[in-house]
Amino acid sequence: MEKENRVNFTYMGRSYSDINDDSSAFSDCNSDRSGEFPTASSESRRLLMACVPENSDDLIRQLVADLESCSIDEQKQAALEIRLLAKNKSENRLKIAKAGAVKPLVSLISSSDLQLQEYGVTAILNLSLCDENKELIATSGAIKPLVRALKTGTPTAKENAACALLRLSQVEANKIAIGRSGAIPPLVNLLENGGFRGKKDASTALYSLCSVKENKIRAVQAGIMKPLVELMADFNSNMVDKSAYVLSLLVTLPEAKTASVQEGGIPVLVEIIEVGTQRQKEIAVAILLQVCEESVVYRTLVAREGAIPPLVALSQSGTNRAKQKAETLIELLRQPRSGNAAARASDVSV
Repeated sequence: MEKENRVNFTYMGRSYSDINDDSSAFSDCNSDRSGEFPTASSESRRLLMACVPENSDDLIRQLVADLESCSIDEQKQAALEIRLLAKNKSENRLKIAKAGAVKPLVSLISSSDLQLQEYGVTAILNLSLCDENKELIATSGAIKPLVRALKTGTPTAKENAACALLRLSQVEANKIAIGRSGAIPPLVNLLENGGFRGKKDASTALYSLCSVKENKIRAVQAGIMKPLVELMADFNSNMVDKSAYVLSLLVTLPEAKTASVQEGGIPVLVEIIEVGTQRQKEIAVAILLQVCEESVVYRTLVAREGAIPPLVALSQSGTNRAKQKAETLIELLRQPRSGNAAARASDVSV
């Protein structure tokens, strides 16, 4: 598996390492955040019993058996209760998996009943929060059903499927399997068309998966540049940082550089350097440095967009990383450009 470094290159003898500190931009998908469902008296009794350690093992075994019931209502009830048991109690996640819940839950994800599918997806998400369960979930065949739920499920099922795939992708060997199972296009669709939580979950999953080159290619082919640029341009979206970090992974590919320019990425990145937060400015200048590194045409476009004044300001007042990158980009932009390059730049569709 080919795993690439994040924005890591050398120019004019200077080495540029990863963009600093993406950890606060991407919070992990934790247990499901969908609302609790009204509980019937029997369910309330069971959940109370689960709080008593000596009863929890018996309850879990019964719930696992109910997952394979011939009654859809019983399956729903069991999946819902397993989901709730695994949501906030880390010790229950391993118990539930060891009791044999994973395979029947994976089967439920393929159900034509959308509510049952949603409960199955969400239960698998909550079980995947336990590191010891990730390999079992993947080897039990969960990836393809999760991708189907990502394509055809309820909005909550799509969001939770994206989170579950993110959790599974934290096992490096799963990243290629997830990409080859068709997850990238529906994640891009969720990024473009989902609600705020869906966009956030999709961007986080894509950031994890696109550390692998073939997934980067899939993302570009799926049209990821359009929603990334649109989200970066919308400072009210609360998605500027996340979208920029995903773009910073992708622009190591020549086709990603081309697509980002064609979707209008240059003026958006220049605006971020002008008015963004310090972290956003640092990401934006790193991306522009990658885009311009080997292209006189793109340098011309960036210079025409008025990038030099905000870059000069950044070189004087930004973070140490941002200052260094801004200085290097200014040097690039001030290099002589041929008339032919300027003419070609005028032909680029932006």
